Amino acid sequence: MPKITFIAHDGSSREIDVAVGLTVMEGAVKNMIPGIDADCGGACACSTCHVYVDPAWAAKVGKPADVEEDMLDFAFEVKENSRLSCQIKVTDDLDGLVLRTPEKQF
Repeated sequence: MPKITFIAHDGSSREIDVAVGLTVMEGAVKNMIPGIDADCGGACACSTCHVYVDPAWAAKVGKPADVEEDMLDFAFEVKENSRLSCQIKVTDDLDGLVLRTPEKQF
């Protein structure tokens, strides 16, 4: 099972195992990761699962689709490496993925 590390705004971190085929958001919710609210349940209809992808992982995670980019307009402090975790499918290639959570979610 791929391991994903979440680093909170305050610098604390937590590594979780997420099954292949789930989204990063689903893994975060199942493991009660602080800062991942997931209000819409993964429908890409809010921005409350916003994360920052570590630059070393940007190519493997890929760029957001148009609908995700539209939703990111509603996120707090969007950056070049912003993604919605509900739109990142976990694969074996993402073992070791590092994500940061923003100070708050809208």
